[in-house]
Amino acid sequence: MKFEVINHPLEPIFNKDSKFLILGTMPSPASRSDMFYYAHPQNRFWQVLSAVFDVPIPFNRDEKIKLILDNHLALWDVLKSCEIKGADDATIKNPVAQDFSELLSATSIERIFTTGQQAYKLYTKLCFPQTGIPAEQLPSTSPANRGRYPLNELIERYMILRDYQRALYSVTGKGIEHEAK
Repeated sequence: MKFEVINHPLEPIFNKDSKFLILGTMPSPASRSDMFYYAHPQNRFWQVLSAVFDVPIPFNRDEKIKLILDNHLALWDVLKSCEIKGADDATIKNPVAQDFSELLSATSIERIFTTGQQAYKLYTKLCFPQTGIPAEQLPSTSPANRGRYPLNELIERYMILRDYQRALYSVTGKGIEHEAK
């Protein structure tokens, strides 16, 4: 497999109520083909988030966007462009970071999470100086990470998103309203 120059083709998913930003590295070939995040059928991202927020697994774009926005999340990737072999983040060369200024000014992002070690490293090196918001590393939901993180462990690690969400609701007083949904 040879290196490809990839320019990020997807828009971020967010709204003014987004408080927590989840960042991958760069969309996989399957996600670029489908033009949506975490599209590889064996990627466990949507399954994990549905378990964390106790909602049905979303199967189409509208359901996935609803899951993100209903839970005050935003979703994007660290890189605007890079050279990469397939979906292997370890092969990334010549990374160029996204410009987060518009997203951050349109939201109230309080926490940033990365999906995987490479996303964390690239965010810390290339983006943190711009954003000033430190990231917290979550495990990759990639099929390549199945042996290292069984589904139940991934869900447990991603529960931090629900914990932060619940802390937000307890501060804003929306907890009872949200729990009743």
